[in-house]
Amino acid sequence: MPDLLLELFSEEIPARMQARAAEDLAKLVTSKLVEAGLTYAEAGAFATPRRLTLHLTGLPKMTTAMREERKGPRTDAPDQALQGFLRATGLTKDQLEARNDKKGQLWYAVIEKPGRPAAEVIAEAVTDTVRNFPWPKSMRWGAGSLRWVRPLHSILCLLYDETGPEVVPFEIDGIVSGDSTEGHRFMAPGRFRVNGFDDYALRLAAAKVVLDPAERAARIEHDATQLAFAQGLEVVADKALLAEVAGLVEWPVTLMGQIGEAFLDLPPEVLQTSMKAHQKFFSVRNPKTGRIERFITVANIETPDHGKTILEGNGRVLAARLTDARFFWDNDLRRVKDHGADGMAEMAKPLENVVFHAKLGTQAERIERIGKVAFMVTGFARMTFEDARLALIAASIAKADLASEMVYEFPELQGVMGGYYARAAGLPEEVANACEAHHRPLGPSDAVPAEPVSVAVALADKIDMLTAFWWIDERPTGSKDPYALRRAALGILRTILENGIRIKLLTPISVSMTLNAVYATAWTERDADLNTLVIADAVLSVLKSHGQDQFSNVDLDDVFKAAQTAKAIDFAPKIEPRVQDLLSFFADRLKVYLRDQGIRHDVIQACFDLGGQDDLVLLVNRVRALQTFLGTEDGANLLTGYRRAANMVAAEEKKDAVEYSGAPDIKFTELDQERALFTALDTAEPAIKTALEAEDFAAAMGSMAKLRPVIDSFFDKVTVNADNQIVRRNRLCLLTRIRSVMRQVAVWDAIEG
Repeated sequence: MPDLLLELFSEEIPARMQARAAEDLAKLVTSKLVEAGLTYAEAGAFATPRRLTLHLTGLPKMTTAMREERKGPRTDAPDQALQGFLRATGLTKDQLEARNDKKGQLWYAVIEKPGRPAAEVIAEAVTDTVRNFPWPKSMRWGAGSLRWVRPLHSILCLLYDETGPEVVPFEIDGIVSGDSTEGHRFMAPGRFRVNGFDDYALRLAAAKVVLDPAERAARIEHDATQLAFAQGLEVVADKALLAEVAGLVEWPVTLMGQIGEAFLDLPPEVLQTSMKAHQKFFSVRNPKTGRIERFITVANIETPDHGKTILEGNGRVLAARLTDARFFWDNDLRRVKDHGADGMAEMAKPLENVVFHAKLGTQAERIERIGKVAFMVTGFARMTFEDARLALIAASIAKADLASEMVYEFPELQGVMGGYYARAAGLPEEVANACEAHHRPLGPSDAVPAEPVSVAVALADKIDMLTAFWWIDERPTGSKDPYALRRAALGILRTILENGIRIKLLTPISVSMTLNAVYATAWTERDADLNTLVIADAVLSVLKSHGQDQFSNVDLDDVFKAAQTAKAIDFAPKIEPRVQDLLSFFADRLKVYLRDQGIRHDVIQACFDLGGQDDLVLLVNRVRALQTFLGTEDGANLLTGYRRAANMVAAEEKKDAVEYSGAPDIKFTELDQERALFTALDTAEPAIKTALEAEDFAAAMGSMAKLRPVIDSFFDKVTVNADNQIVRRNRLCLLTRIRSVMRQVAVWDAIEG
């Protein structure tokens, strides 16, 4: 069976597009071949800066001939029905067959499709793929109509087996398929012919082209590590940069250069970001000092001087870039140090004129809200008053670096630079750390803040972000999440759970939503009567009046009243449904987060549906205990018993149009199994309640497990729908009690399977 080799050779393909393009090439071509009846054994796709390559093995020489019969309308059907059938089959009336059927005489179409040569099918599939390739951006060149990411020069398309290669003939806008390609642009120019994939890969390697991007990346990583190790240094790992650089070269030549002495005292993050963003250099760190002292660059050519000229040129360009970074750093430090402890506040002043969102006000107003929520979080999380004081300071300056020259040049350094500037201003280390960490976690692999002050500010920042956009109804929809609200919610979940913070989310979310309602209304209405500072401080005063350790006793009605303006605007009716919707959003994010840890989504929902489950640590402990219990024989059987009880009560309530929710009475029992169930429920109910109050979920599950044999025996021996209506009603109420006792632990109706 022949194999296929396809190469699309062009000018340089942007590195960020190569991996996706290779995947698209394989997917589009193979799907078209399979649709046409041409199957294959294995597929491999590769990309270099100048080529996309596809290799398919085990192709048949011909597609399989097909014969299909289609039943049509009756022979005496209206002409319109017949014409529609002819259009659908592509036949004429004289090609149809009339056959007798139990419904009468019907028209039948017999469609025969002969086998087609593989080369013919491949030519059509490749032509269609090239003409309709889904590049993010494409261009036209010359006088042709073909669009490609960069000018397409040649197409290599071979079918080959043990008898030899055969060019698959076709033409696309004057480009005729052939059996030749080119090597490295500078070190091996000129075309050469190939006769199969193995020959192709070997000849490319001889022509200074590494076909496989994974091999190029591995070679770069190995050579860079060896160069650094020889000098007692280490390369700062950066998988994204490694993948990008592997897409910039066909023949990687790794070189290490020095950073000028004048720049070595810049923060390592500044050096690393500047070199990565502008030069695509890897940073090389001294493990003893943590300083970035050298750089790794990857050339696409071997030179007689072993890269000396390349390094000299790169060094000059890098010095110019780092001179700019030095200028930004020195200017920012001067702004901070000139004002001492108030330097960060002074840096933040321009944010008063920076709009955060057209419906939500300025960045400065957002900072005020974050400070109030951060203060509140310290109370809910039972932090110290000193933590609360430092959290207020940190929240007020955490975003000051947004107005710095360094962050303006390198936005990815926001937060990191804030930490450096806070230390330069002489602020406490806890404040500087909070400035640096309040954006975290930035992704699933990023560490969460751990220090109390950092935790408070990070949570406040994300709570304000979520409540702000929930207030203006800008929520994630489908795959669209322009404000990264899913990431913010996941950041809150991870920060709370990984630090084991016992905090109920309902009140801080409600208060933050209220603050956003007040600020947003004042901002959009531009009304002097809506004095946001006065109103927000009134909200904060309600919180402070309850004392640092009593935030959990805050009455939300007091908060809503404090937030009402001179115009008597009552935000509560608008806030409460949004808060509940946001809590449901958290539940959905929690399902995603715990799913990766093997926790079932329906178990999470069963616990969340109890209501009031805004203490995430407690909720997750309950969820884990419930899933463990359901994995036991007692748990599975008890779930069956619960469903049997709940379904029977629901069916009888529907039939009788009444609720069997009254308290059952033991005096109406007739059998020992009934009385045993009464006794078991009387014992289990307080035991479960006590265990739940003590947050001992294992004990609660153990008390519930004792119900299993009693419930099983009840259903085995007792006929619920007795002839005596009093006994029947009492037994149905007893089943309702099973449901209510077990619902102390979870809403079992939500559990699947």
